[in-house]
Amino acid sequence: MSEQTVRLSLEGITAVITVDRPKALNALNTSTLEQLEEALASVAEKPEVRGLIVTGAGEKAFVAGADIAEMMDLNIEQSLAFAARGHRVFDALEKLHCPTLAAVNGFALGGGCELALACDLIYASQNAKFGLPEVSLGIIPGFGGTQRLTRLVGRARAKELIFTGDMVDAARAQDIGLALDVVPAPQLLDHCRAVIARIAKKGPLAVARAKRVIAAGADLSLAAGNQLEREAFADLFRTSDRKEGMTAFLEKRPAVFRGS
Repeated sequence: MSEQTVRLSLEGITAVITVDRPKALNALNTSTLEQLEEALASVAEKPEVRGLIVTGAGEKAFVAGADIAEMMDLNIEQSLAFAARGHRVFDALEKLHCPTLAAVNGFALGGGCELALACDLIYASQNAKFGLPEVSLGIIPGFGGTQRLTRLVGRARAKELIFTGDMVDAARAQDIGLALDVVPAPQLLDHCRAVIARIAKKGPLAVARAKRVIAAGADLSLAAGNQLEREAFADLFRTSDRKEGMTAFLEKRPAVFRGS
C-alpha cells in the first residue's frame, strides 16, 4: 500500500488539501499526484464546498518540486506519461467548481510553483520562495509552468524566471503579480479561510460562472470573450439566486443564496 502523502480535510464550506511529505519537502511523485487527483475528485463531488486551500505540510516547503529521484531514469515515453499525469491533475484543480487558493508556506519550486499557478489565487507566507528551476536540470517545466506563469505575470517576466531558473522571495513574487498577499506564516491559513468566507457570502452560481468565463476568455479574442460574458450574464437571470440577490439589495438586507 502506498504511503498516504495527501490529506483532505473539510471545514464546513472550506476544503483543505495538504501535501504531506515533509521529509522530501513535499515533492510530487507519482503516488502523490495520484492521491492529489483523488482528493480533487472528492472535492468536485461536494457542491457545498465554497473554496479549496492547497498547502504543504511542515514549515519549510509548500511543494519543493517534482521528485527528481523518481524522474532520473525515465525514458521519453515515461517522461511524457509523467508530464501528462501532472497536467491532468493540475487541469482538474484549475477546473474545480469553487475558487482555489494556494497557501504557499515555504518553497514552491518546479512542480510546486506549477501547483500554485493552477490555483485561482496565490497567497504567500513571508518565508515563501518561488521558482521554476528546471533548466538547471536540463529540462523545462512540465506541468504547465511555461503557460500559466506567462499568463499570470507576462511573457518577459516569465521568460526571465524560466530562462534563469532563479528563485524569488515572497516580496518579489508579490511585486511581479505572482502572489497576491504576503502574511506571517502563522496567519497564512486563516488569511485564506477569511478570503473564502468573503467569497461564500456571494452567489455561488455567479462565482462559479465568473471563474469559467475568466478561464475560457483568456484564450479568446476580446470580442469573443465579451460575447461569452454576455451569454453568461444573461443565463444567470434564470436563477433563483439572481432574484434573491437583487431583491435583497433593494430591501437593504443580506442575501441568502441557495445555489439554484
